[in-house]
Amino acid sequence: MHSILVSVSLILLCLTVSGQDDRTRYFPRQVEIPKKLPKKKNVWIFIMAGQSNMAGRGVVEPQDTIPNSRILTIDSNNKIIMAKEPLHFYEPNLTGLDCGYAFANQLVKNIDESITVLLLPVAVGGSSSQQWLGDSLHRNVKLLSNFKNRVDIIKKYGTIKGILWHQGESDTQSSLIADYGERLKQLFATFRNYVGNPVVPILIGELGSYSENQTNWALINKEIHKYAVADKNAFVINTQDLKSKDDKIHFNSEGQRIMGERMAKKFLEINH
Repeated sequence: MHSILVSVSLILLCLTVSGQDDRTRYFPRQVEIPKKLPKKKNVWIFIMAGQSNMAGRGVVEPQDTIPNSRILTIDSNNKIIMAKEPLHFYEPNLTGLDCGYAFANQLVKNIDESITVLLLPVAVGGSSSQQWLGDSLHRNVKLLSNFKNRVDIIKKYGTIKGILWHQGESDTQSSLIADYGERLKQLFATFRNYVGNPVVPILIGELGSYSENQTNWALINKEIHKYAVADKNAFVINTQDLKSKDDKIHFNSEGQRIMGERMAKKFLEINH
């Protein structure tokens, strides 16, 4: 009996290790530091905020880790580094591919070669809009305080040009849906105050269309669209054709890249 239990335990351990290896298989093993930082006037900063679909749960693949001298990010110590997925570092046992690198990669192809894009990751999985508004300590991160503190640090390197937002899955309880738009209004006003720009564009990704709770997810999307009608500097990014991982919660890798590209195209469109 003992030998059987030992064998089962070893099998479970191997499966766990294998799963971890699969998730991190193509994570970059080397951090690269830019030799010289560009002038502040040539750096466009984009903040990535929200919950897990902005923090990233897609599978990182080799194409997501090719450094580009015009795409930078920060590490957990606020040091400027070359951007490689995964960008978020708050949940090391969960994080994966987000939409940030695809966004920046699409952007730098279509803007002046003198411009560098700096991505600021502040999204934390499972966070609700109420927790953001309340500056809750969530998964060891004080949400609003972390946003403000990192913005204060990063502003010296460039100009904040936009906020990428994806969140809402944690607000799909029926009792929370009706006031979701009002919470976004309050939260985005706070973001803009911290950034120091009352009209900074906010690009809002829809929730996916693959949920087992599709009725409530669709109602959150309705609130998002309603909010964007009232805020001329907020723009909704369509995700209804994007696919999920097997969990029916998170976008797969292709979906993350497409959402990032669509956000970049929308930003280019509104700044044409």
